[in-house]
Amino acid sequence: MNQIPDVTQLLINWNNGDQEALDRLIPLVYAELHRQARRYMKNEGPGHLLQTTALINEAYLRLIDQKVRWQNRAHFFAIASQMMRRILVDYARKRICDKRGGNLVQVQLDEVNTQVQLCIADIIAVDEALHQLSQLDPRRAQVVELRFFGGLNTEEIAQVLNISSITVLRDWNLARAWLVMTLSDNSMASLLKQ
Repeated sequence: MNQIPDVTQLLINWNNGDQEALDRLIPLVYAELHRQARRYMKNEGPGHLLQTTALINEAYLRLIDQKVRWQNRAHFFAIASQMMRRILVDYARKRICDKRGGNLVQVQLDEVNTQVQLCIADIIAVDEALHQLSQLDPRRAQVVELRFFGGLNTEEIAQVLNISSITVLRDWNLARAWLVMTLSDNSMASLLKQ
């Protein structure tokens, strides 16, 4: 019986210069990368110039160029989420937000269980607020990024950041309150209050 190679072990082997490990790794992680990209792109609508496959390919190219000492599977997917976020934010910055609500993106916060349509400008505002938060408290900004953009749950975030689940929840609540205050004139603020 063939055993599926461990993603973490393949990442470590890749860190150690084993290019064959990278070749074996990609098919194992592609489905998860595709799921993340599809979640990001699902509400961009037909005719969107940036397609799911293009997002995955761009993220993949950025990932293999990273000089990262991969810790484990969760760490890899957290970095992949960050790459996809940066790609989408860069793309959003290139687009003009329609004043009447065109070019809306649906974003779901996993524990809020509410969907809201955000204008591209709102996504940029969230990104800028996260940048400000990272200047004040980098870990709390990472918690928000991993949950909001990465779709990681509390336990996965705790593993990536090497902190307890209770600390993740505390950081999420404090960061959420800070974001509500910072984004008070943004549609994102009302979602975060719930």
